[in-house]
Amino acid sequence: MERLELVIRNAEEVVTLDELKALMEAKERPRGYVGYEPSGKVHMGHMLTANKLIDLQAAGFQVVVLLADLHAYLNEKGTLEEVRATADYNRDCFIALGLDPEKTEFVYGTDYQLEPEYVKNVLKMARNTTLNRARRSMDEVGRNMDNPHVSQMIYPLMQAVDIAALRVDLAVGGIDQRKIHMLAREEMPKLGLQPPVCLHTPIISGLNGGKMSSSKGNYISVDDSAEDLEKKIISAYCPAKDIEGNPVTELFKYHILPRLGAVTIRRPEKFGGDVTYDKYEALEADYLAGKMHPLDLKKSAVEHLNAILEPVREKMG
Repeated sequence: MERLELVIRNAEEVVTLDELKALMEAKERPRGYVGYEPSGKVHMGHMLTANKLIDLQAAGFQVVVLLADLHAYLNEKGTLEEVRATADYNRDCFIALGLDPEKTEFVYGTDYQLEPEYVKNVLKMARNTTLNRARRSMDEVGRNMDNPHVSQMIYPLMQAVDIAALRVDLAVGGIDQRKIHMLAREEMPKLGLQPPVCLHTPIISGLNGGKMSSSKGNYISVDDSAEDLEKKIISAYCPAKDIEGNPVTELFKYHILPRLGAVTIRRPEKFGGDVTYDKYEALEADYLAGKMHPLDLKKSAVEHLNAILEPVREKMG
């Protein structure tokens, strides 16, 4: 797979593709980052951006992971001590998922976000940003946004300044981070800071077909036991001949096939026998045509996802 193709595979959007191409031509090792708010279990949604960081490492990027403990505190996710402990757990999960600890720069927000220069830049950005703009930026990621705290309005400004403080060329996040990234691209130049290229991954569906969220309990954790994983996938929403909001087909698209390269779905001979796919598009076409039964797909998802997550269980157990 070509370098650019590897960087953009399974991306929802790149802002902008031309800027990304120019960046990759200009720099031998650009810096790409994801900021993770430590707020609970690491699930398949987080793993989507972790997969992208692994792609970036393979494409020659220097990868930075921000364990945003101070962000989590401002967004009402616990005390500083609680979110720091969750951040440590997150770090171990990401390493177990395949991020090379020797090639990954793990940074805690509290390591630098209280420094005078950082705080000054946040305050400068606050002077240029309306309250409505800050609130809109937080709509997708904030807690209790019907009655937000002032701390949550600071959150997106800090995220923009993080990009400068960490010397980031490429900011990676779920598509729910888009408004914050666009705020960064517009406001950073006003402070004399270089705005990032942005790459957004999709929002993966939860087991019930809605947005996957640890607060809703409709998720697969990367350290779920094999038994729990099987129960969750076998009972998951998976309508026949339909991929819209289908978490099982998305597991193959975003996690299983990118990780394994090819999969064999085992079926009795009377139902067509085993079939092997090395491209998601072929699997999707068969599923939409009714050539693949949802239960066969679910059983295969259990088998292959268990193989992917076993190293995480071993490390975290």
